[in-house]
Amino acid sequence: MAKYQGKTVKLNSPSRISKGEPGAGRKKSKVYVKDGAKIKKVMFGDPNMTIKKNNKGRRKNFRARHGCDNPGPKTKAKYWSCKAW
Repeated sequence: MAKYQGKTVKLNSPSRISKGEPGAGRKKSKVYVKDGAKIKKVMFGDPNMTIKKNNKGRRKNFRARHGCDNPGPKTKAKYWSCKAW
């Protein structure tokens, strides 16, 4: 648990962005991560697309297209998108 803009948030736990919340309609999910001493909100995912990760071909193609073998740091959307797939 950590403080982000005055509210207590859970770190490294992705959740959906609800209607009325900043970023709603632009991104699908959010996660709070620690970046050094700061807490950072990372938003990721297309709100108009569904994840069909149970389809082996789609999963393999997504992971190859986005380079999920080396997703980078936790502070980037790529890391969390790859983790969701």
